[in-house]
Amino acid sequence: MISSHFESDYGFRRDSVRHDNWREAPWNVWAFRHVHELIPTARIPATSGLAEEPKVDATALTEHEFVLDGERRTVASILRQTSTDAITVMRGGRFIADFHAPNFTLQSRHILFSASKSIAGLLAGMLVGDGLLDPDAAVAHYVPELAQSAFGDAQVRQVLDMRTSLAFNEDYLDPTGVYARYRRAGLWDPRRDGEEPETVIGFIASLPKGSGEHGGPFHYCSPNSDVLGLVIERASGERYADFAATRLWQPLGLRHDGGVTVDLAGTARSGGGLSMTVRDLARIGELVRAGGTVAGKRLISADWVHDTLTGGSAEAWQQGSFASWLPKGKYRNKWYQVGNASGACFAIGIHGQWLYIDPLRETVIAKFSSQPEPTDNDLKRLNLALLEAIAAMT
Repeated sequence: MISSHFESDYGFRRDSVRHDNWREAPWNVWAFRHVHELIPTARIPATSGLAEEPKVDATALTEHEFVLDGERRTVASILRQTSTDAITVMRGGRFIADFHAPNFTLQSRHILFSASKSIAGLLAGMLVGDGLLDPDAAVAHYVPELAQSAFGDAQVRQVLDMRTSLAFNEDYLDPTGVYARYRRAGLWDPRRDGEEPETVIGFIASLPKGSGEHGGPFHYCSPNSDVLGLVIERASGERYADFAATRLWQPLGLRHDGGVTVDLAGTARSGGGLSMTVRDLARIGELVRAGGTVAGKRLISADWVHDTLTGGSAEAWQQGSFASWLPKGKYRNKWYQVGNASGACFAIGIHGQWLYIDPLRETVIAKFSSQPEPTDNDLKRLNLALLEAIAAMT
C-alpha cells in the first residue's frame, strides 16, 4: 500500500518509479535518492558514532545576487532552474550554508553519476602512493582479462586521463546503442527479452579499439573509469567498496554510509554508481583542497593532489569534444580543471551533480540535482557560473 503522504510529497506514487524510468523526470527526483532500492548496491560503511553537525541556514546564500550575461540573478533562481536537490558550501574547512529541496535532509544520499569517477581517481592515487599501482603500467598487467580488448595495450595513465582509443559512443538517449548495452551490463536498465545476462567486465572486454592510438585526444568514455575500478581492486586485493571504506570513508570521518551499484558478479560501477550525502561529498572535496590531509593525517600524497590540480595536457583537451563548453580546461586523474585564476577544479555527473573546489578562496561546494536531461551544455555553463559566483562571495 503506497501512502498518500508519499504521493503528496512527490506528486506520484512510489510504485510508478520503475527500473526502466528511474532516470527520467519526474521520477528521478525520488530515484536519485533511493538508487539502492532499484539496483543492487554494495554498502560502503562509515565509522559509526560520528554525529553530523547542525544544518547551516542558507538564506544569505540563496538571496545572494550576481550578474550573469548582463542580467542580475539570485542564487535561488538558478538553483530552481538547475533542479537542485541540495547544495552545501564549505569555506576554510567549515560548513557555511546548506540548501535542501523538499524531502531532502542531511542524511539523504544521492547518486553522483560520473562524479564517481573523480573518487576513483583519488583511490587510485592512494595506491600509487602505496607503491602498489604504477600509472605507466599496462592495464592488462592488473586485469589480464582485458588483454584482448581495446584496453589491451593501454596504460593506466591513459585510462586516468580519458586518452584511450575506444570505439564507443556515449549517447545517453539512444535506447539501442552500445551505451544502453553498457547500462544493462551494470543492471541500470532491465535486460531485453531473450538477451543473455552480461557483466561489466564482460562488456568491457568486448569493446574494440578506435581508429587512433592510445594517448591521443581527450575522449570521454565512461568504461575507462570502470576499468580503473577493476585496476584498483586488483592492485589493492580488496573489493572496491571495501577499499573505499577503509581508505577514504572511515579515515576521513565521513558521517554516513555510502553505496556503489554492482553488477551480477558484484563488480562495482566505479564510473558512475556511487551514492552518498552532500556533506560527505563536500568533505572529500575539502580533503583535496587541503592537499590530501585531514586533521594532520595524510590520506593522499601531496604529489598526486598537485598533479591532479595542475597536470594534464592542454593540447589533448583542446582536441577533445568538451572544449566547447570548458574552453580553458584540462583533465587529469579523473578531475576537471577550470583554467581560471583560482586554480579551481571539479567533478561532474550527468543530471547536474557537482563537486567544485576553489583552492585560492578555500571554498568547496557540493551540489546534487535532478535535471530532466542527462546532459545540457547550457546548464553546465550556468552551473559553473553559479559555483564560481558562490566561491567569490565574501
